[in-house]
Amino acid sequence: MSDLFKEITEKVEKHQPTIVLPEGTDERILEAAAQLGADQVVKPILVGNKEDITAKASEQGIVLGENVQILDPNNYDEMDAMVEAFVERRKGKETEESARTKLVDVNYFGTMLVYMGKADGLVSGAAHSTGDTVRPALQIIKTQPGIKRTSGVFVMVKEEQKFVFGDCAINISPNSEELAEIAIATAETAKVFGLDPKVAMLSFSTKGSASSMETKKVSEATKLAQESRPDLVIDGEFQFDAAFVPAVAQKKAPDSPLQGQANVFIFPSLESGNLGYKIAQRLGGYDAIGPILQGLNKPVNDLSRGCNAADVYKLSLITAMQAINQKATTEA
Repeated sequence: MSDLFKEITEKVEKHQPTIVLPEGTDERILEAAAQLGADQVVKPILVGNKEDITAKASEQGIVLGENVQILDPNNYDEMDAMVEAFVERRKGKETEESARTKLVDVNYFGTMLVYMGKADGLVSGAAHSTGDTVRPALQIIKTQPGIKRTSGVFVMVKEEQKFVFGDCAINISPNSEELAEIAIATAETAKVFGLDPKVAMLSFSTKGSASSMETKKVSEATKLAQESRPDLVIDGEFQFDAAFVPAVAQKKAPDSPLQGQANVFIFPSLESGNLGYKIAQRLGGYDAIGPILQGLNKPVNDLSRGCNAADVYKLSLITAMQAINQKATTEA
């Protein structure tokens, strides 16, 4: 894990993106922000009342330093412009009055900072639910062209090994079109972490060894993903061993381009994805980094409410890396 984050840090610190941390009075957020600012890796913005934030930091013995910015939604110089931009973005779903009420919420305020280009990404969820973090992002930042919904992945790391599992966080029972979208988005996320994506669409069947609505969904998703992105290596449907073990692949899918070398695994449902990453984490000894949200126009990521300061620090780096990659892709 240290090698992975060393690589990410080296890339991020050259650009020093600005990352919003809306939960400004949370001790874990404060500790991470102080460290990020001291390391000059990213530029943190804390959201909340400045007196409350500085008092909490002082109480915990945390020195925020000059590289950490604090913005208060109740005392923000550009609030009028933010309200106007929010009303326009919501296209008749909000009035000026309702906008002002919503933008006092730290997650809506923080998300608007990202949308307006005042920040490059956002990390929240230490003290808020996934819905509280994702909802403003879907309403304001929205998904990328061709992507109908966001999804959540985990990067699984153990020594030199890296794999990406998706969707393990958002979509309960994606249909074939949604599963194809998830596969393509996850392949792009894998590239952020230095992987050459080889994507396996998982099932309890390998290449028609069983037939059901569930296996047909995965098979159809595979075809859709292949047609949409012929430049990517995507194949399925596969049982896990046929995607991961070369000897099994030779027996079950000898003509597959994966040849048991898959490094991106797409689960057919949230149930299987959640179980899969936790089994790898707890029994396999892999570090699970995430959930990392993908498919949005700008990066917003969700912390676990059981996170620690180190988790906040790492997810901030990942969010910064996503922002750098999205900007490079847009400019290319």
